[in-house]
Amino acid sequence: MTTDIPRIERAARVDPVVVASAASASASASASTTVAAPASDPASDAAAASSAASAPTAPAVATLEAVAALAGVSKSTASRVINGSPRVTEQAITRVNAAIAQLHYVPNRAARNLVRRRTQMIAMVIPERTAAFFADPYFAEVIQGAAMYASTTDYTLTLLIESEADAEKTHRFLQSGSVDGALLLSHHSSSATYLDLSRSLPVVFGVRPVDDLEFEAHTVDVDNVAAAAIATQHLIESGRTRIATITGPLAATAARDRLAGWRSTLEAAGLAGGSGSAGTSGSASEHALELVEEGDYTPASGAAAAERLLARGVPFDGLFVASAQMASGALSVLREHGISVPNDVAISTIDNNSFSTDTKPQLTTVDLHTSEKGAEMVKALLTLIAGEAVERETWIPIELVERGSA
Repeated sequence: MTTDIPRIERAARVDPVVVASAASASASASASTTVAAPASDPASDAAAASSAASAPTAPAVATLEAVAALAGVSKSTASRVINGSPRVTEQAITRVNAAIAQLHYVPNRAARNLVRRRTQMIAMVIPERTAAFFADPYFAEVIQGAAMYASTTDYTLTLLIESEADAEKTHRFLQSGSVDGALLLSHHSSSATYLDLSRSLPVVFGVRPVDDLEFEAHTVDVDNVAAAAIATQHLIESGRTRIATITGPLAATAARDRLAGWRSTLEAAGLAGGSGSAGTSGSASEHALELVEEGDYTPASGAAAAERLLARGVPFDGLFVASAQMASGALSVLREHGISVPNDVAISTIDNNSFSTDTKPQLTTVDLHTSEKGAEMVKALLTLIAGEAVERETWIPIELVERGSA
């Protein structure tokens, strides 16, 4: 399997999108279907066998007729073998497969897809602002994993970057029969419309849907509560007792989950919201709010949130930041204020990307294995398309990567 990332080209059918094609490399067993057909015809097979000896063994371009002739079966029987029909004999299957190998025959997949009503196309939909999409390495890593997996199958991956103004066009495209299924990946999107769409089209979500609806979606994600808990616990184990946090946008499920993981870990350690004392008056939530600032996953928002935390005048010796991008911005602000990391304030974060390694010191972080997530999303979607059962929730493993910031 090649490790090249598929080229980017523009879609002709949808105005507001960019398309990334993942070249097909080999047939995907999980994504294939069979075409029912009548049983093989012994008489016609026998007639075909009588002329097999005179059949060409290596035509310039292998055809179905040549395969049938070399195998000594009728064209219809050869077709049934290629399409995986059970209504053929083991002997016919063996002979046809041997002929296919000898002639290097490649089936006409366009014709097969027409019979199956398949497009061999899947869409990854990212309902984000274009600027946010290109600035966030998270999306690139997930797409890379998805494209690499798709390149091992017969499916082509189409990328749709959907702004709010483009939502209606995107939905029309997805419902037009142009793709066999969709992947949804976003930090912010309200997912109700895509949950509705998943009733008629196979859809896999890359994050737990924002909308708390009864309908259960298929999701491939990480445990964001656990990720935040791991990062926060590391700060506690390093001796930090007053731990602040910078969250992602709290309209997003992942951001809320990470805040919950930070808060529950502090409460379990008797450190109510970073106050440093389990016996301090007031609820844990009140103390948590005192040391919580919200960002939007960008470095600039992390810097602004750090400035607001410092302006409160509430001392803290640990800082959990919900993304490496925001952590890089926060680290710069602490340095500008003469605060040493990790001596004065230790920092832990989430996402193992260039934002966690390009800082001084480098950031201790929780690796979410986002490329693996992209591959698992495609795998789950192709399984759904094939009509097979898929777990409602697939969890990607996570791990702490210790570096100099904590």
